[in-house]
Amino acid sequence: MVTAAGDLPPVGELRLAIGGSRVLTDPDAMEGYRRDQTPSVEPGLPACVVLAESTADVSATLGWAQRHRVPVVPRGGGSSLAGGAAATDGCVILSLGRMNAIREVDPGNEIAVAEAGVFNADLDRAAAGHGLMYAPDPSSYEISTIGGNLATNAGGLRCVKYGVTRDAVLGLEVVLAGGRVLRTGRRTAKGVTGYDLTSLFVGSEGTLGVITSATLRLRQRPVSYPATMAAGFASFGAGAEAVTAILAARIRPSLLELMDSATLRAIDEWKSTGFGDEVRALLIAQDDTPAADQVVQAMRDVCAGSGAVLADVSESEAESRQLLDLRRLSYPAIERLGVPMVEDVCVPRTRLPEMIQRIEQAGERHGVFIATVAHAGDGNLHPVFVYDRGLPEVPAAVWSAADEVFRAALELGGTLTGEHGIGMIKRRWLAEELGEDSLAVHHAIKDALDPAGIMNPGKVL
Repeated sequence: MVTAAGDLPPVGELRLAIGGSRVLTDPDAMEGYRRDQTPSVEPGLPACVVLAESTADVSATLGWAQRHRVPVVPRGGGSSLAGGAAATDGCVILSLGRMNAIREVDPGNEIAVAEAGVFNADLDRAAAGHGLMYAPDPSSYEISTIGGNLATNAGGLRCVKYGVTRDAVLGLEVVLAGGRVLRTGRRTAKGVTGYDLTSLFVGSEGTLGVITSATLRLRQRPVSYPATMAAGFASFGAGAEAVTAILAARIRPSLLELMDSATLRAIDEWKSTGFGDEVRALLIAQDDTPAADQVVQAMRDVCAGSGAVLADVSESEAESRQLLDLRRLSYPAIERLGVPMVEDVCVPRTRLPEMIQRIEQAGERHGVFIATVAHAGDGNLHPVFVYDRGLPEVPAAVWSAADEVFRAALELGGTLTGEHGIGMIKRRWLAEELGEDSLAVHHAIKDALDPAGIMNPGKVL
């Protein structure tokens, strides 16, 4: 592998294969490509950036990289929060942002074929023209790409009802290390021919191959905007108990999001939302079925019976959109307070109240400010550890608090990551969740598909 600035790979050969203008080597031109949205990760210095425009470009780049043992870091929108798209020294950054064609929308079979660089929201808008929707909707849906969503098995606000990205994938086009093009899966609703290679690549974070396009399942779009309910609670734990009560009542909302007091204060200081001091947690719920009005009223009643200090149903689409916009403001609002390290643990839904308590205890024990939002219907929490700007590295107290949170999630039968991926941030805890035998199988698969170890090295394993 290339590790020293004086031992650069023969980039001229790559320019001939790709086109000189699409292989960048100027440090200023490469600067915007070498980091993602993980401020706690300092990226390396790439040897070059390739602006791929086709599967053939990706194939040529991976063939060149394997011949010369050059590490490859695939990049979509650069919205990773786990360091998954951060450059390593001497690598080629393979940007798929220009592969942004929606090749097909087939309303009869309710599928779409989209290239890796398509923004999530753009695919959903294309589907909307046919009365359909692309269900996965991470909070970064306007800036995150289909390829990145596939690489991390992204979730989103609607996954409580519609599932995560993997649930929407029927087939993939993947370029393997060395340049071979693999097509997995199918266009049919059923199919069990061979091993499930599609699921293998979804969530693999670019360590096994580069996803260049996908055949995706679309859903019928609700005929009207979902009905929305908001409930305020005196504590984050009380809000979590209400979530448990809603699900125990066999209510299945299309969205169930929970924000803690630190998040609400950050949003209020920025946008003056007007929530009183008695609201220490806010639950936002939606239903998109024809009986939505009755369902959100039922959820309101459950919240009122669970001790909510306020519980209201939105009276218009505009009010509903305002509440959802409030949830999407959580990350930028917290980011204004310092450097955010956004984490992503998931526990069984019935253990949500316990996990919330463990997060709060970790923050108090280590003196670390933590603001938490949750895809509560999935048991997926995003504790955001905030520390002062200008520090040379993540403070030890933050890592100690994060360590306590990760171990708590595992103790409660959960996982280290629900949708952001392992990336560079959580590698040190991976073996504790997987176990020795599972980790060995992971390495065997990695070695079989990437024997030279060039695919997104330093990530996951």
